[in-house]
Formats: sequence, C-alpha cells, structure tokens
Amino acid sequence: MKPNNPGLTHVVAAFGYSMKGIRAAFIHERAFRLELVAGLILFPLALWLGRSGVEFAILLGSLFLVLAFEMVNSSIEAVVDRVGTDFHELSGRAKDLGSASVFFAQMNAVVVWACILYDRFI
Repeated sequence: MKPNNPGLTHVVAAFGYSMKGIRAAFIHERAFRLELVAGLILFPLALWLGRSGVEFAILLGSLFLVLAFEMVNSSIEAVVDRVGTDFHELSGRAKDLGSASVFFAQMNAVVVWACILYDRFI
C-alpha cells in the first residue's frame, strides 16, 4: 500500500517518481534517447522559428508529446514483458498499439513543424 502523503509531501514525492521515470527511460530506452537528442536540437530552432509564444508553445509541445508517448509505449512494453515472454496475440497487440501511439505523436510533430515552417518561409 502506498503511504498517504498529503499536500506538499505528495507533490515532492510525485516529482521524485517522475524524475526516476525519466531517468529509467533515458537509461533503458534507446528510442527515448534519440528523440530527446532530436528535441534538444530542435529546441533552439523552435525559439527562433516561433513568431509568438503560442507558436513556440505548439512547436515545443509537439516535441514533448513525442517523449511522453515514447514513455507510455515503453511502460506498456515493460509490463507486457514482465507478465511473460511467450508470444500472445494480445501482448503483441498491446505493443503494436503503443508503438502506433508514438508514430502518431511523431506525425503530429512533423505536421506542426511543417505548417509553421511553411507559414514562416512561403
């Protein structure tokens, strides 16, 4: 059972768990590391490309969505692998659906960046 941490104690504990999850994604997930590097490269470009705070937020938000969906996908894969390594149709489906969610987040980022680039230069 989880301890009942009220108020600020809960917020601090939740932040710690989040940092632990990000660290685990960085250590164990190659795709997360690659997407993080891409995000770090694109961040300065987003600062320059975004003509307003809203454009900057949309550009940056699309990058954060990719990282978030990658972590959700990795957590699904970890749970499926924890349950068993034998092939099962539902296990494969869960992993495929998680992967598809990352794909849609990546496509969202491509469309967002393309639209803002188009608006800026065309």
